[in-house]
Amino acid sequence: MKRTIYCGLLRTEHIGQKVTLCGWVHSRRDHGGVIFIDLRDREGVAQIVFQPEKKDIFAQAERLRSEYVLCVTGNVRHRPEGTVNPNLPTGQVEVVIDELEVENISASLPFEISDYRETSEELRLKHRFLELRRPVIQKNFIMRHKILQEVHRYFSDQGFIELETPFLTKSTPEGARDFLVPSRINPGSFYALPQSPQLFKQLLMISGFDKYFQIVKCFRDEDLRADRQPEFTQIDLEMSFVDEDDVIGCIEGLLVNIFKEALGKEVKAPFKRISYKDAMLRFGSDKPDTRFGMEIVDLTQDLKSCGFKVFAQVVEKGGVVRSICVPKAGEKFSRSEIDELIKFVTIFGAKGLAWMKVTDSGPESNIVKFFSKEELDTIQKKLGSKTGDLLLFLADSPKIAAEGLGALRLKLGKKLKLIPEERFDFVWVVDFPLLEWDQDEKRWAAMHHPFTSPNSDDIKFLDEKDNASKIRARAYDIVLNGVELGGGSIRIHKKDVQEKMFSLLNITENEAKEKFGFLLEALSFGAPPHGGIALGFDRLCAILLGEDSIREVITFPKTQKAVCLLSGAPSPVSEKQLKELNIRHFVLKKDK
Repeated sequence: MKRTIYCGLLRTEHIGQKVTLCGWVHSRRDHGGVIFIDLRDREGVAQIVFQPEKKDIFAQAERLRSEYVLCVTGNVRHRPEGTVNPNLPTGQVEVVIDELEVENISASLPFEISDYRETSEELRLKHRFLELRRPVIQKNFIMRHKILQEVHRYFSDQGFIELETPFLTKSTPEGARDFLVPSRINPGSFYALPQSPQLFKQLLMISGFDKYFQIVKCFRDEDLRADRQPEFTQIDLEMSFVDEDDVIGCIEGLLVNIFKEALGKEVKAPFKRISYKDAMLRFGSDKPDTRFGMEIVDLTQDLKSCGFKVFAQVVEKGGVVRSICVPKAGEKFSRSEIDELIKFVTIFGAKGLAWMKVTDSGPESNIVKFFSKEELDTIQKKLGSKTGDLLLFLADSPKIAAEGLGALRLKLGKKLKLIPEERFDFVWVVDFPLLEWDQDEKRWAAMHHPFTSPNSDDIKFLDEKDNASKIRARAYDIVLNGVELGGGSIRIHKKDVQEKMFSLLNITENEAKEKFGFLLEALSFGAPPHGGIALGFDRLCAILLGEDSIREVITFPKTQKAVCLLSGAPSPVSEKQLKELNIRHFVLKKDK
């Protein structure tokens, strides 16, 4: 290769050496007849110097502009006194150029590589190949690479076998919508891109591979947000003859290793565990952010007979009264700001939000008069409130109270800077319900997926739809800083249990055979007990790098409308292609 060293790796130990650098012109400065250029490659920038004594090269250097591609050779020297840049790893040295080759020139840039703060995301994604040149973005992908290598190394050392599963598979619509791929050879039939390798990794356990892992692309045709993309990467694994503790211990070892080897940070295992019920009660979420307090407190039994009719009537109808204590916010929040909080919780279906400010003489608000002294003392004691705190109450159904206060807790935690940004808090959420009621479909649905094993003590309830809500799942989710990194479970490994699960989900015998017949057949041939988990690799990288969106750790991401602005995908195809696939294309007109 022409290059002898990367620009960003030059150090004082290279002084006196002749080096060849290749890269892009990051910036250019002309100081008193001497031209300085910061040359950039993936490892960083190095200052190169063109002196007027070398007339031909100097004349070329005068014509250099941003993002020209150069190959230069010269001698490394210490920067003159007063010009050292302590903010750069290469800031003590520079290269005096003897040879210059301009490999290519660049058109005028749509935005500056060094600073694009005022550039729209649309423009950046359209020119993603330029945005990816930014050093801060390249560092993200170099770190992603390091994490990926640690994943491979860890699982190989643990005796896992890396196996691939198909991308063109059968549509089994149990979750998000599938991306469908028409088959030319089989007219009228479609493949589906996998939402996950779930069924195939179970088949691999039945095949006797014992420990499988894969870094795999998955596809879901769903509405997008910051942590979603139509195509994403997950760390997928499955193990035979294991229980929940085995899978959890394996993942804890992986995450401890990633933090140590890729980030140089120590995290301690075992991680905390919290039940689903406790998570919803204390944090209003099944992916709790445990880096800060301000936990939700249930006051239902304490206030069920209070004089405040709004609370009493909610409890009488089977609802709950829950509250959070916002530290030192009593004086900070004006009435209009409290009104904004009330408006915020209505997004989650809440009808309102009650409040009290704690003063030296006790709680104050327009509703205090409806509570006895004993009730007010109980409220303060259970919430641990102090003078200057703000108490917020939500009375509604358990679901609305949890979601409303859970979201409000996070909103206020960020607003009041209560969340330590540099802290990494892992927690396992366990003891999930196996099923949840689908109000629209009027039937039970799997909370995770239909292949999750019920708790052995609850298998008897599979035959009793009236007791379906009592069935606990052998499922577990790993959460980091309030973000679900992944979820898994011990799987159903007996055919009769799987058939009962399908029946409980209103999947008929014929439907089960059509959609999952190959799995049911496999389960009848000596399937071992097995379990696994899938981690969102993009999410993990984004959190570790301090990014809010997984788009920052995906090389060529889609927009929130699932469009690739760079390539123009999705796009129309020719009539010839459609004809080959036996597809007629038409657009449904929306009702006006």
